[in-house]
Amino acid sequence: MKKISIILLLAFGIVASCTKDFLQTDPKGLVLETNYYRSRDEVFAGLVAVYNRLSVEAGGGDNTYSNKLGPLNAAADECWAGGANSTDMVFWQVWNNYTLSGAVGPQASFWKIDYEGIYRANLLLQKIQGDIPDLVSGERARFTAEAKFLRAYYYFELVRLFRNIPLITEPLSQEQIYEQVQATPEAVYAQIEKDLNEAIPDLPNIVAPADNGRVTKAAAMALLGKAILFQNNDARMGEAASWFDKVNSSPQYSLVPNYADIFSPLNEFNSESIFEIQHSAAQIAGWWAWGNFMGNVYVHMTGPRSYNGPLYESGWSFNPVIPAFVNSIRNDPRYRHTVANIDSLKAAGQATYAAAYQNTGYFVKKFAPLKQFKAPDGEPALNYPNNFIEIRLADTYLMEAEALLRSGGDVGKAQLRLNQVRARVGLAPVQATLERIYEERRLELATEGHRWFDLVRTGKAPVTLAFKGFKAGTHEVLPIPLNELNNTKLVQNPGYN
Repeated sequence: MKKISIILLLAFGIVASCTKDFLQTDPKGLVLETNYYRSRDEVFAGLVAVYNRLSVEAGGGDNTYSNKLGPLNAAADECWAGGANSTDMVFWQVWNNYTLSGAVGPQASFWKIDYEGIYRANLLLQKIQGDIPDLVSGERARFTAEAKFLRAYYYFELVRLFRNIPLITEPLSQEQIYEQVQATPEAVYAQIEKDLNEAIPDLPNIVAPADNGRVTKAAAMALLGKAILFQNNDARMGEAASWFDKVNSSPQYSLVPNYADIFSPLNEFNSESIFEIQHSAAQIAGWWAWGNFMGNVYVHMTGPRSYNGPLYESGWSFNPVIPAFVNSIRNDPRYRHTVANIDSLKAAGQATYAAAYQNTGYFVKKFAPLKQFKAPDGEPALNYPNNFIEIRLADTYLMEAEALLRSGGDVGKAQLRLNQVRARVGLAPVQATLERIYEERRLELATEGHRWFDLVRTGKAPVTLAFKGFKAGTHEVLPIPLNELNNTKLVQNPGYN
């Protein structure tokens, strides 16, 4: 029998070692859960295990590549799925052309990874209440807050992707797992808000450089504002705006002057980064590390196939950029930092590459496999060090501007936030309207995994994505993974039966 994917899979022996970053601590060895969480070090290792699910890129429910960024880009109007052919990464292809089914799609990996994170958070939150003699009160409060933030984050991912999900806030026995039913989205969002409100007081304003990657008050406040915004209740938009303002008005954050620097591995945890997910080449991973590697494989996936030329390494040609999107951003200052025009290099006689499936000649620039970051050891595809900024300041500026307009709030402040984003890249100020804010999000955050969610939550997806086969009333969510329906009380999302 198949059980819901919230299995006990502690990462004490999985988290990679070899760097000073807290997410890459020395392996602790596999230990039975019943004998664990008895010291400060064991509790901290448990916390690392909760964080670990953020950066996992493979080995989900279908044991395939499971990073969300590529499939989300393929599902939106910025990129095609690409790859070698129409069956290469079929899980991307079916979201790209909206032929998803319960059996075929990216959902099995997303579901399993997020519920593993939730299970680990629930377990830690239970165990940390016990007698741990060398755990001081301040650490207990902070570790608890971090676990609650992470549980909220994993639930936010799940409710946005699936809408109808089980809500589980404590470790379950095997018998209880089969009895779980789906909660309402409202109940899930209420739990997300509860966790974040409880976490905020005990999270630090800043972290030491060695702790980069651990969450702060600003990360929790930004996620709380975002969770309220995504519920689409205009009566609460003022509340969302107030949370964003707490972040946006903080002196510890500022827009990075040079737009391109936001995405460089040389500029990790920059002044614009509010919540950043780490990757590392220090593991020197080979294919033996499948499912547990710490590098950013998406970087290699976006590179042009069989490429020979300047700047870039060869890759697998996924997520070629759609020409219609290229035309819409071509005259924007962010174009050259968003789109890599490989055909222009080819036409100039500077490069060659193999045109793969759905090739357009345009490739994702923000995560391109630059030669300077190719790992000298291990399998290069598995060892790119590029972090991913899940929430950055330009994003929260634009969300605050949107929430202010939707609440009937301070239009002047909404205009300020919108034009701060534009001014950073040398664009003239404009009057703030919702449509202009949405367009600014499209250009500012292109290929960063936000577009599909924005289209769905604003109701624009059926029209904007009609050319890909999007069907209203079905494709706003993913199907529940077919295997998760077997011998459980879960029911499939509408349109996927």
